[in-house]
Amino acid sequence: MEAAVTTCYRHPSYETYVSCTRCERFICPDCMREAAVGHHCVECVKEGRRSIRAARTVFGGAVPRSAVPVVTYVLMGLNILAYLAELVRPGIVDRFAMTGAGLAGPDGVQYVYENGGVPGFDVIGVVDGEWYRLLTGAFLHLPPDGSSLGSVPFGVLHIVFNMYALWNLGRVVEEQLGRVRYLALYLLSALGGSVLAYLIAPLDSVVGASGAVFGLAASFYVINRRLGRDMQAVNRFMAGFLVWMLISAAFASWQAHLGGLLTGAVVTVVYAYAPAQRRAPVQAAGCVVLLAVLVLLVVLKSSALTG
Repeated sequence: MEAAVTTCYRHPSYETYVSCTRCERFICPDCMREAAVGHHCVECVKEGRRSIRAARTVFGGAVPRSAVPVVTYVLMGLNILAYLAELVRPGIVDRFAMTGAGLAGPDGVQYVYENGGVPGFDVIGVVDGEWYRLLTGAFLHLPPDGSSLGSVPFGVLHIVFNMYALWNLGRVVEEQLGRVRYLALYLLSALGGSVLAYLIAPLDSVVGASGAVFGLAASFYVINRRLGRDMQAVNRFMAGFLVWMLISAAFASWQAHLGGLLTGAVVTVVYAYAPAQRRAPVQAAGCVVLLAVLVLLVVLKSSALTG
């Protein structure tokens, strides 16, 4: 008496006599996956992967399967695309720069503001409800001649320096924090820089990713301390950033740099020292509370400027 012909459960036309050592279904070579003992079918391999907890860093970020820092590259791409748009339409800078309070007239933007405005001029900026400037300004950079904002000619060096710093810092920070936490850190740092600039110098216009970059620098420092690494090189690195902040006060917004630095430090401290058992909700709550504080500060400052 001949034995019954057995076929692969996924490919009925394929005759086979090998079965999965877990579910005992017959499998063909295309469906075989090597195991410690025998072979497993595709479904059993998938089920086994789901039962294994994903490895995570100290800060809760999932250990990436790929070394590609996707969020960092996307952020760099957005900054570069915005810069290219500025080259085509320079007016974008005045339209979306972080301006706290200004007046726009027929001859362009005049950075002089008086409570209630001036006849013939329109009030612009965050004080007039243009809150989007708090973030959009962080994706813009000075045009090649630096003329739009009346700054010292800084040109393409502005975006080159910021993107170089973002590339170097972002890869390390994203790897430790994971994509979602890293993106939240970047946006909150950018926002924190704009808010401090608005609080201290509301008549100024501010552009650039420097606030977010300084936030990444602070995060880099906290990460290394939390991981117990040798801090000598890190301290030298941070000293260089602080010196740069002091030097840049002559031609850039030190307020945005400091605001981003402080915000990035606060966010990463929350990430680093949240209790492991409730890490995700505590980290999310910390970010929400910080966001609420920043919003409240903007509301109070706007009320003072218009009152």
